[in-house]
Amino acid sequence: MRIFCRLSNWYFSKGALPYWGVLFLDCLIALFSGYVGSYLEHGGLEFAQHFWQLTAGNIVCMLLFAVAFRMFHTYSGILRFSSLVDLERVGLASFVGVVMSYIVGIVQNALGGVNCIIMHSLFGSVVMFVCASMLLWVERMFVRALFDIFKVDKALPVAIYGTMEGGVSLANSILTTKEKKYVLQAFISDGYDMRKAYILGKKVFINKKGIAELMRNQHVKVLLVSPLKSEAFRENQAMIDEFVQAGIKIMMMPTAEEWDGKSDLTYNHLHEIEIEDLLPREKIEVDMNAIGAMLRGKRVLITGAAGSIGSEMVRQVAVYKPAELTLIDQAETPMHSVRLTMARQFADVKNETIVGSITDKAFMEKIFEDHRPEYVFHAAAYKHVPMMEDNPAMAVRNNVNGTRVIADLAVKYGTKKFVMISTDKAVNPTNVMGCSKRICEIYCQSLNQAIVDGRVKGVTQFVTTRFGNVLGSNGSVIPIFKELIRKGGPLTVTHPDIIRYFMLIPEACKLVLEAGTMGKGGEIFVFDMGKPVKIVDLARRMISLSGAKNIEIKFTGLRDGEKLYEELLSTKENTIPTQNRKIMVAKVREYDYEEAKKNEDELLQISYTHDDMAIVKKMKEIVPEYKSQVSKYQVLDK
Repeated sequence: MRIFCRLSNWYFSKGALPYWGVLFLDCLIALFSGYVGSYLEHGGLEFAQHFWQLTAGNIVCMLLFAVAFRMFHTYSGILRFSSLVDLERVGLASFVGVVMSYIVGIVQNALGGVNCIIMHSLFGSVVMFVCASMLLWVERMFVRALFDIFKVDKALPVAIYGTMEGGVSLANSILTTKEKKYVLQAFISDGYDMRKAYILGKKVFINKKGIAELMRNQHVKVLLVSPLKSEAFRENQAMIDEFVQAGIKIMMMPTAEEWDGKSDLTYNHLHEIEIEDLLPREKIEVDMNAIGAMLRGKRVLITGAAGSIGSEMVRQVAVYKPAELTLIDQAETPMHSVRLTMARQFADVKNETIVGSITDKAFMEKIFEDHRPEYVFHAAAYKHVPMMEDNPAMAVRNNVNGTRVIADLAVKYGTKKFVMISTDKAVNPTNVMGCSKRICEIYCQSLNQAIVDGRVKGVTQFVTTRFGNVLGSNGSVIPIFKELIRKGGPLTVTHPDIIRYFMLIPEACKLVLEAGTMGKGGEIFVFDMGKPVKIVDLARRMISLSGAKNIEIKFTGLRDGEKLYEELLSTKENTIPTQNRKIMVAKVREYDYEEAKKNEDELLQISYTHDDMAIVKKMKEIVPEYKSQVSKYQVLDK
């Protein structure tokens, strides 16, 4: 037994026998099959009397079988991967070997006088063929089964969350694949009626508190989440925390749409989860037909086209085949990436990538004059709170004045709709960046009303969209945490109670497009951002997912202008629903256009003094609800 174990370990550590080893085993089987044929043909007594003569004949048969094995390359395949094709080749080789042996026997009998070798008759040849074929097949099936048994220790034990089509399809992929990467241990179901059920011979466990510990007792190392259970899994934060804390790896699809429900689902469709995959979010549904009708065949201009939101807007708008895309950003290298993306993915869409600042009025006017955009999506802005807190003059010139330049040109050149992308930080702003975006909202809304009232000549409808943090955007917290984890920590969190709303960039852009289609002008659309996430919990979960040990979380205190929580509406505002339950219209205080324009003129002039206090003081006059937090500008609120 010890010798067998050593040989097995040697074989499985090598991964495969050498070709000569397989040929040697096959020849031994052919020799043994010859003995079986001889025994059944001659009987026990004659077999014993002519043993050595029969042995000589069977050796000749074995050599002829070796020739047949060479003809069909039966020994060149890896035994553990034997298939029906391999078994067919083995059968043909056995047949050819037996036929050659039978012909040699006939020749021997015809020559006569050769008594040292006794070859097989027709009966003996048939017995030899059947025996050899069966044993060669058994050899390959046995090695394959033995390999699976010995390799199971290296396969990761898994449980599958989901017992419907998706879960069963995953299980079948594990059970039928040649490469034993995983071994199925259990299923997990939310249905209490499955408490005594077995699927494919594996027990179904009911999902309840302590399920991760139950899976640990089953030696489970990986949880595979069926795509049909992805949304339920994300919503069950307690379950996620259990598995993360238990050290069980989680694999899932980002969205159920990645599997069409018709093709075979395998574990290769799944990937190890990132923190983004675990944040609770609902499926975003938009009216694709309405968006397509608005944009197809139209001239579209996008500012900030190289940014996180802007570049995604480019991709989503290009899908609808606009007549022309005019893309503007002042960041040269990211803009080059956008140009390459358009060339690779949307070569059939006419587009122009332009490097320039939205504050350059003369250049922007030339662009509007040349391209006459029918729709403008305005995503360009300085957005980082600490940077703008230190540079209020730049926040005014880029965010406030830049928006005014693009808005005024849109009116002048007959743009049908202007969609401005704002932020939740514009609600009861506590920092320069948020206040600058609120001033942009005020200008666009008041300009829209002036057009409606006939005080400004134009046809442009101004629509504003507000939402919170987007996952994966430049400078967002998740990439920063990932980098800090790679460096071994510590993870810096400003406050233990700070919370934020998160949304995926593609989801946010879909809502922007739909808000643009439903907006009639003057609305500020607010997106339902789902459930807020505590940043310290996010940090802890990312540390657990990384598998890193002893990474510290350090609280650094709120940064200048930072809130503990972001608001999507001010206390003086309310909302009315739209046909999309994820989009609402905020009812906000209205401003007179002439007053808004006068305020912006004064604010722009003050920005050229670079007197931070004077700039922020004027901003607070324009937006009275702007109250600074953790900032040098707090003195202005007294």
